[in-house]
Amino acid sequence: MSKYVVGVDVGGTTVKLGMFTVDGEVISKWEIPTRTEDDGSHILPDIADSIKREIVAHNFNAEDFAGVGIGVPGPVDDKGVVHKAVNLGWQNEFSIVETMKKLLPGMTVRGGNDANVAALGEMWKGGGQGCENLVAVTLGTGVGGGIIVGGRLLNGSTGAGGEIGHIHIEDNETEACGCGNYGCLEEYASATGIVRLARRELEASSDPSSLRDGEVSAKTVFDAVKAGDTLAIRVAEAFGEYLGKGLAIIAGVVNPEVFVIGGGVSKAGEILFDYIRPAFERTVFHGSRDTRFALATLGNDAGIYGAAKLILGNAD
Repeated sequence: MSKYVVGVDVGGTTVKLGMFTVDGEVISKWEIPTRTEDDGSHILPDIADSIKREIVAHNFNAEDFAGVGIGVPGPVDDKGVVHKAVNLGWQNEFSIVETMKKLLPGMTVRGGNDANVAALGEMWKGGGQGCENLVAVTLGTGVGGGIIVGGRLLNGSTGAGGEIGHIHIEDNETEACGCGNYGCLEEYASATGIVRLARRELEASSDPSSLRDGEVSAKTVFDAVKAGDTLAIRVAEAFGEYLGKGLAIIAGVVNPEVFVIGGGVSKAGEILFDYIRPAFERTVFHGSRDTRFALATLGNDAGIYGAAKLILGNAD
């Protein structure tokens, strides 16, 4: 019977890898560089070689492993086909599953989008533990998401399910989102979005604020909020209005038990929920009004945990 599983989280600069027992106990964690040159052709062979070395180092055999799960920064469909991952140099669609199976003969391989996979990690061993219906929201440079229904990832037809940062939330936006559209949730709820809201508030108001005295970032905004800065509080209210409404829209579609909030912005702590909940509760369908909010707990390890869980499916 297989005792172990490997989870792989491919980033633009580093690949994080983890070896786990099937119960989720960490055996080892390590990283290798992501070699994106030559159209990213070295990435998967490097991962396979690294896994083989780690197996040997622990005196294990390939037969001891249930398989290898891998998360990548791009749309991945249910068959393991990547439909482009620009940050990795992958311009054309191909099957990461079939490619990795050739590199790791005899091993089961499954793949997914990195944000979706991170959601799976939080469900398994993180802030969403014990829930089978959840939405993980990553508030970083952008806004990422992963949707889990009945314990399974919702990937969509081309693997683009869970791209919650690009829900249209504002009709009157004049600055383009990174995706090319205007008024996306990401433009207001990400770390860069909070800075955008703060700069607009600073320009529109002459009120005193500690934000006028130095760097404006998501962290300094919420530090100022905690200190009672009235201008920063208005920024937090605007952030919460946008994100609360966006999550209410999502809740109306998938009815999660919990929203698990992670990413750099989540380091502000549960004070975020004080600004998200009012708009959420005011606009959400009553059947989802009791949806909980929780902070993600796995940090940068969510991807490797979730990738491992891809192999284990709905098993506890």
